[in-house]
Amino acid sequence: MIRGGFYKSLKISHYVRTTKRSCVLKSNSQLSNIEHNLLLRALILTTLISFGFYLIGERGLLRLALDSDRSNISYVILMLYGVLSLHWLYLVLQLSTDQKSVDEAVILFEQASPGNLIHEQDRILVDGQEIRDGIFSDYLRDLIQKKQNSPDGEVEHGILLEALGERLVAKHSLGHFAVDMLLKLGLLGTIVGFIMMLAPVGELTDFDPNVLQQLLGQMSGGMAVALFTTIAGLVTSALLGLQYQLLDTAAIRFIDRIAVSVDVLVIPRLRAGNSSQ
Repeated sequence: MIRGGFYKSLKISHYVRTTKRSCVLKSNSQLSNIEHNLLLRALILTTLISFGFYLIGERGLLRLALDSDRSNISYVILMLYGVLSLHWLYLVLQLSTDQKSVDEAVILFEQASPGNLIHEQDRILVDGQEIRDGIFSDYLRDLIQKKQNSPDGEVEHGILLEALGERLVAKHSLGHFAVDMLLKLGLLGTIVGFIMMLAPVGELTDFDPNVLQQLLGQMSGGMAVALFTTIAGLVTSALLGLQYQLLDTAAIRFIDRIAVSVDVLVIPRLRAGNSSQ
């Protein structure tokens, strides 16, 4: 469901048709005032999650859950969640770096003279100043190449914008798959726990009180496996889903920033350079 919502939000083809109308309402000063605090929000969320796990561990609940899980599925779920959270932080850092690159490029474009945008030896130069390598520089490189290959020199960046959206979707696809996988691992633990709970019933041969007491102990152990693995899967799936929701929202805003910046600042300079030639 989360991945579907992200795909729906990134319907670039519909967005491109309305971009130009929205760009007219935005000035360059408004673009420079957009603050990207993705990394700060990610660190705050990570701190809150870590503090929550610390409180659970301090009260002994985490150790109780892990010790009660004879299937060790809870260990697997927590280990996967830790690795996937590190991957999420890496994507956050990468997107934050790309956002900073766009911010720096916008300042260069606002101060540059019309037409002074060139592609030279795999570098994008604005008034002789190089734009930092990243998604935005690759996007500008493709845009300039498309303009040079266009017979009439016109530039329409809708397809390139859609391709950029697909690149971001591909980067986040592992996280959306992992959200479902953690939930399914929790459900798998539920099934395993019920099997462990009901298996001793078939071995019951008499109704001796000692045997029944041992049977109830085994059944309660299976029930503990079912409950604790279910909780582990639900909690980690919800947390990872929240983390990737934050990343998806920032990615959509990033695409919006690029679309507006290109329409307001880049394409007019490309057309000015074309007319001067």
